[in-house]
Amino acid sequence: MFCRQLTRRFFNAKSREPIEPPYLELQRDFLEPAEFYQELSKHGVSFYAGVPDSLLKDFCAYVQDNAPPGQHVITVNEGTAVSMAAGYYLATKKIPCVYLQNSGLGNIVNPYMSLAHPKVYGIPMLYLIGWRGEPGKKDEPQHLVQGKRMNGILTEMGMQYDVLPDYIEGAAEVLDTAFYSMKTRNGPYALLVKRQCFTNYKLKNVAKNNYQLTREEALTEVIKNTRPLDVCVSTTGFLSRELFELRQSLNQTGEQDFLTVGSMGHASSIALGIAQVKKSRQVFCLDGDGAMMMHMGALAQIGNIGPKNYKHILFNNQAHDSVGAQPTSNPLVNFTQIALGCGYKDAFQVETKEEIIKGMEKLNRNDGPILMEILIKPGVRKDLGRPTTTTFENKEKFMHFLTY
Repeated sequence: MFCRQLTRRFFNAKSREPIEPPYLELQRDFLEPAEFYQELSKHGVSFYAGVPDSLLKDFCAYVQDNAPPGQHVITVNEGTAVSMAAGYYLATKKIPCVYLQNSGLGNIVNPYMSLAHPKVYGIPMLYLIGWRGEPGKKDEPQHLVQGKRMNGILTEMGMQYDVLPDYIEGAAEVLDTAFYSMKTRNGPYALLVKRQCFTNYKLKNVAKNNYQLTREEALTEVIKNTRPLDVCVSTTGFLSRELFELRQSLNQTGEQDFLTVGSMGHASSIALGIAQVKKSRQVFCLDGDGAMMMHMGALAQIGNIGPKNYKHILFNNQAHDSVGAQPTSNPLVNFTQIALGCGYKDAFQVETKEEIIKGMEKLNRNDGPILMEILIKPGVRKDLGRPTTTTFENKEKFMHFLTY
């Protein structure tokens, strides 16, 4: 932030030419994605990998639109981004950039500590970490927990870091420090990105498809065709928020739903743990394509255990919808074939309301594990709210429902 006096005019004492006034009053500046991208280019950065984040979405969108082909990879998870970046450095000796939300910090711990750390292989790379849950800022409970402890985690990992300033002169200075550190220590350096650091940048290459239904429309048909004692575990992001409001619109308590507000990619394993114990109850995992790809190994576990009451519904819009609508790492993944290869008894695709209704009849009638993939278009209504109950209230109601 800077201060700038705007009510008086200032002149050079000798020439009497107008000059820029002194910085006396606070005026908010923002960092232009294009300028920051250019500063990184000056330091030789040309390769980017990571998982999109809401706080980084403007910069990520600029990278998506402007990075040359093959120089930007939206990865399935943050650990994969670090590993790809390591391979890139080994092949080119050029420092790459990895971006992530701080909720994905846990996914990079292993490849950082056992691969990139200065005392292991010593592989430099720049981390851009979106600081969700920054102390003093309102946020969701899972982000507040992570945000408060992030600096301590980085310190314990032995990682040097700094906060990215929201003006280009400060950002350039911090980058000078970061690259000096990376080149002398032979290890990663992290820049923490606060809320509203970047100016708005509208993604041009938005993920699009020609499917008919939105996620909310498809979800409505699914829920209307579940039974009173069916259990639902919903993935993180817009889907859980839509499920919460859908229950309210149907005058239902939502006690049958576990809303996985964090832990992206783990909803399917939570549902598996429930299905193993509550064998008389039908358990639905309401999943997303980005989340499923993040921890796709869970499908092999589900197929191996083979719970008959496990029904997996994938809402596939080919996009990271809640963090900027960037495409997922591979929109062409054949999820049904992967599920069958992992041991699911059946897997099929649907697209229209009529097909969803018939698909739900099939799920209700047959033994699992079964995957129904619903092909949907990206997008969300602008007035979508957040759950008005706490995570503890959700947990207690849900656990009581499981006792029925």
